[in-house]
Amino acid sequence: MTIQYSKEVKKNFMNPKNLGEIKDADGIGKVGNPTCGDVMWLYIKVGKDKKGKETITDIKFKTFGCAAAIATSSMITQLAKGKTLEEAEKITRNDVATSLKGLPPIKMHCSNLSSEALRAAIKNYRDKQNKK
Repeated sequence: MTIQYSKEVKKNFMNPKNLGEIKDADGIGKVGNPTCGDVMWLYIKVGKDKKGKETITDIKFKTFGCAAAIATSSMITQLAKGKTLEEAEKITRNDVATSLKGLPPIKMHCSNLSSEALRAAIKNYRDKQNKK
């Protein structure tokens, strides 16, 4: 079976944006799919915008997985960077898939993983803040 990917998926797989790790991340999200073996780590730095709202100032990812997993990780970082935490939490798997000009149905779980990783990183950040 051959899987057809959009040009946008191929671009984000071949030249992913925000690839890497933030050593002093404010929040880290790790998610995985045991069925396919994809694992994603998402790292966020949080600052305040002009209105004093908590905003994602930097975001990076490390993903072990297929082309769609890497492409969705790249896209979620692009969609979330510069957003408030509340705005970032509202990014859905469909937002990711639409931004990539579609994903094959068999690969939609990758867009779900990327949005889950973002929410997990935000939750990790908030949990740390509540302990201060």
